[in-house]
Amino acid sequence: MAMMWDPFRELDRLAADMLDSRQGPRVMPIDLHRDGDHYVLAADLPGVDPGSVDVDVDGQLLTIRAERTLRTDGDVKWLAHERPSGSFLRQITLGEGIDTAGISAHYDNGVLSVIIPMSERAKPRKVEVVSAPERQQVASNK
Repeated sequence: MAMMWDPFRELDRLAADMLDSRQGPRVMPIDLHRDGDHYVLAADLPGVDPGSVDVDVDGQLLTIRAERTLRTDGDVKWLAHERPSGSFLRQITLGEGIDTAGISAHYDNGVLSVIIPMSERAKPRKVEVVSAPERQQVASNK
């Protein structure tokens, strides 16, 4: 297999690896959008075993953890090794008005989707507007 070797690119990669002060988990890229009365979080986790994905809610903190193990079959000689392996972590602080008990997640084709519903009290609602004479009448009936 022919591979084009770029010494400058390789030096950049080696320098980034050596100077990377993060010894802990890597951050996973996410998209987050609102769809009606719930939020949808999509996290890219290609090559991650679904059994290693862990989603926790503690109060208002949503934590996603995953593990991608380095595949080593016997006596492998790497020609290129650019895909990160190890632990991945993302923490999101949930605002008020989230139904934390209703959060669900599914993993499909390397993407973790987390559905975060809004609580009933946080959903938009219609407020009735009454005129001043009606308000006085309602107050006098009490």
